[in-house]
Amino acid sequence: MAQDLFQSPDYYGLDDLLSEEHKLVREATREWVKRDVSPVIEDYAQKAEFPKEMVKGLAEIGAFGPYIPTEYGGAGLDQISYGLMMQEIERGDSGIRSTCSVQSSLVMYPIYAYGNEEQRNKYLPKLASGEFLGSFGLTEPDFGSNPGGMVTNFKDMGDHYLLNGAKMWISNAPFCDVAVVWAKNEEGRIHGLIVERGMEGFTTPETHGKWSLRASATGELVFDNVKVPKENLLPNKSGLGAPLGCLDSARFGIAWGALGAAMDCYDTALRYSKERVQFGKPIGGFQLQQKKLAEMITEITKAQLLTWRLGVLKNEGNATSAQISMAKRNNVDMALKICREARQMLGGMGITGEYPIMRHMMNLESVVTYEGTHDIHLLITGLDITGFNAFK
Repeated sequence: MAQDLFQSPDYYGLDDLLSEEHKLVREATREWVKRDVSPVIEDYAQKAEFPKEMVKGLAEIGAFGPYIPTEYGGAGLDQISYGLMMQEIERGDSGIRSTCSVQSSLVMYPIYAYGNEEQRNKYLPKLASGEFLGSFGLTEPDFGSNPGGMVTNFKDMGDHYLLNGAKMWISNAPFCDVAVVWAKNEEGRIHGLIVERGMEGFTTPETHGKWSLRASATGELVFDNVKVPKENLLPNKSGLGAPLGCLDSARFGIAWGALGAAMDCYDTALRYSKERVQFGKPIGGFQLQQKKLAEMITEITKAQLLTWRLGVLKNEGNATSAQISMAKRNNVDMALKICREARQMLGGMGITGEYPIMRHMMNLESVVTYEGTHDIHLLITGLDITGFNAFK
């Protein structure tokens, strides 16, 4: 089994900006990742298998709904704690962090924010404990970056709703117990519905052949005349802004998570540069390798400051969608570049499962696309600063 020797970079002493609770949460998550994720994750990625036994551990460290109030089974933590947890978990693997992001921000959050008290009490404690795993149905085969074009729909049949359509590229789909599904009513208004496994006509075929997020289960949500009880409609918010609000929370976690992947690649490359000898000395003594490492730690430090400030704004309720979008795009792009440079530093060893770099790089190729592609996030920033909508 691989030994996890990770040491977290903190070039600007950012720990001074964190509370003792933040540090405790981070250390507990890091310890769990080192013990339960790092030794086995390469094997799961090679097998393209989701490590279901990790669900219990994720629940125990509070990774499902960290910011959901304790009365509903959550940990009642702040947004920076949530971010730090996602950073540490993605430092282990993006696929495991994706499972947490979906469960927390895309399933528990909308039930908490848009649901009623009966829905909160029925679903949130079971989701927080890992008894239930959830998925989020927004993306469709023909509508990704344009979610408002969705064709999934439901009709009012008097004593229930009749749901039809399909969702694609859905994390957790193959084994989810519940799915928060976004569909249009007969007037074309988007609403969220809680769909439960076992409802007739609801199937979740798995997506195979992925080169990315191989330790995460991906699939479809297919609805063929599914009868959904009326009490499963989320009553407190509708319209496209409802699912986009969920994505804000998830993108915030992704910004922190991608930072974790970058930190792992940097730490791996730094350690390797001190051990690998060529031309009579460690490669870390050569100018070009120092250039790579210096640029990596600079970009990581900038991203750490970006995410911390965003966390402060999120805690205050002042973070805008555009600010969250910027952090998601910047940090994923930064992490991908660091992965590629780190892979080069390790030479041929960089493509093997003996080191985590190639796995991180492949995973991030999904992260740079999902929940808003790199280009879409650029246009979100462009709209925010110019006032001109380039989407139309």
